[in-house]
Formats: sequence, C-alpha cells, structure tokens
Amino acid sequence: MQAEQVSETWGIPYGGELRDIRKVKAPFYLLATDNQLELHKTDEPKLDGIVVDFVSGAVGHRRKFGGGRGQDIAKAIGLKHGFSPKVLDATAGLGRDAFLLASLGCDMVMIERQTPVAALLNDGLQRAKHDDEIGEMVANHMQLIHASSLDAMNVEKLPQALQGIDVVYLDPMYPHREKSAQVKKEMRVFQSLVGEDPDADELLNKALAIAEYRVVVKRPNYAEPLAAKKPSTSIKMKKNRFDVYVNKGIPKA
Repeated sequence: MQAEQVSETWGIPYGGELRDIRKVKAPFYLLATDNQLELHKTDEPKLDGIVVDFVSGAVGHRRKFGGGRGQDIAKAIGLKHGFSPKVLDATAGLGRDAFLLASLGCDMVMIERQTPVAALLNDGLQRAKHDDEIGEMVANHMQLIHASSLDAMNVEKLPQALQGIDVVYLDPMYPHREKSAQVKKEMRVFQSLVGEDPDADELLNKALAIAEYRVVVKRPNYAEPLAAKKPSTSIKMKKNRFDVYVNKGIPKA
C-alpha cells in the first residue's frame, strides 16, 4: 500500500485509511492516492492538496513557454556563453525553479530539510521520470537530498554530491504579500508548515564558501539583502529580485 510505503520511507506516522477529516489531530497530513502524494491542511478541508507536478499545469507551461535562457533566473544563474553549471538549490521547496534550471541544461542538486516537503518533491520527481518527454532529463539532471543545508554545506566535510558546485541558489521563505488565489492557497499551507527561514543569513555565508562562481538569492523587493551583505549586482523584477554574489567570473565557452 502506497501510504504505508511513504510512512516507512520518510518516518511519517501512518494514520491508516482516512474516513473522517475531523479525526485527524495533526495540523497537516499527507494523503497518498493511487496517483500522487498530496499535502493537506487539516483545518481547511475545502482547500485542494498541494502536489508536485512537473509534467503539466503551470510548471509544464513555464518550461515550454517561459522564455528559455532569456528568463531573469537564467541570467542570474549565468546561463550564457554555453555555460551549463552544476547548481545547488539549497532551499528546494516544491522544486519549481530547480526543474526550470534543469530543463535549461543545469545539473541540479536539491536540498530540502522539511520531511513532508521532501516527500512531496520526491513523489513529483519519481512520477516525472516516467514521462516520455521529460523523464530522461529529470533522471539525469535532478537529484534530491533530504537534509539541512546548513549541515550539508560544510566545506570541511562536503558530501560527494556537493563536490564541484558552480552556483548556489537560495530562495528562503519570507512573508508573501501576493493576493492571487493560487499563491494564497499554497503559501497559506506552506508557510504554516515550514515557517520562515531564520537561519537564511548563515546559509548565504556557507553558500559563498562552496560556490565556484556565484551565489544567487531570490528576495522580495521590500526585503533587505541576506546578512545585510550588498550583492555584486541585482536583477530586479516586478515583485522580486535576484541578488547575485560573484566569487569568480563565469568562463566563456
């Protein structure tokens, strides 16, 4: 049974067959259906569950029609002159930016420390690997590590998967002000579960120590730079910006 397998793999308590949502005592629960893993907020049963889907929906549309290497995130990472870096997404979350960068040619290593989120992300990756169009790309260019990035990015005992990282990408949690229904739903659930990232400043310092070329931090325009450290440059968008911290110039092909 899939639910039991998820429970055993991730060490998440198994509540048996769900018949009455009012009997669920935890604020959140993972629902394993025949097709996918879903995250639900117990006190808002009318909300759809959060699912990681790389094949269809908004993520699939962004891959096909988002603008390729001309997108702001691609410019921030440094995808130019034929440069296809090995990128560490140290705050992977639902993996959307990591998936986009992988589709543009990056080798992605993702770290997610929250167990329910890592389980969701892993479920999305496994399903995507069976897709005829993107399966090979996902299998060859996306790797998930369930760990704390603060622990994993230890330059003195760096794990094998984090050897040779060219770029580190950080997108720490922060209070969202967007009012669209989709963002409101996901962020209400996601922020309630994950909270903010009070150790984000420390993440920046660790990232700078292991990144060969640069660290890229996604921030809302109203937020101060991480660790009050002025970036080398910033790419500004309507609501957010990418702060780029350069360790070394990107090589030309």
